[in-house]
Amino acid sequence: MPMIDIYAPADLFPADADRQLGEALTMAILRAEGVAVPGPFHLNNTAAFIHRLPASAIQTAATAAARNVRVHVITPPAALTREGQKQLTQEVTEIVARISGDATQASRTWVILTEAAEGGWGIAGTAFGREEFAALAARARAAV
Repeated sequence: MPMIDIYAPADLFPADADRQLGEALTMAILRAEGVAVPGPFHLNNTAAFIHRLPASAIQTAATAAARNVRVHVITPPAALTREGQKQLTQEVTEIVARISGDATQASRTWVILTEAAEGGWGIAGTAFGREEFAALAARARAAV
């Protein structure tokens, strides 16, 4: 299951926007991975961690209180195709700009896509690799 970390100035998004942001980002990654109908396992384990930082914690060469956003998405190996990467980057950028209420935010939003190493992804006490993910997918298909 993918994990999403979003780092943004504390006041960039409305105070009550965390749920909207978390749901929009997690659903975007599931779409990019090709999960047409997410089941309970996907919905309960694809998580967004929202890090609201003090303005002084985000620096650029131009300012000591930058309005930049970093969205870091970690997926299992080969979870995203090249098209999925492009789709996810575009959709995440649009979500950040829309929820922030600032269309120019897109030009200050970084999306970092990282694949966990083979076997470097664990949940429920299991280090998942291709073999474990294939078994998990087979169980999910059988349950439908």
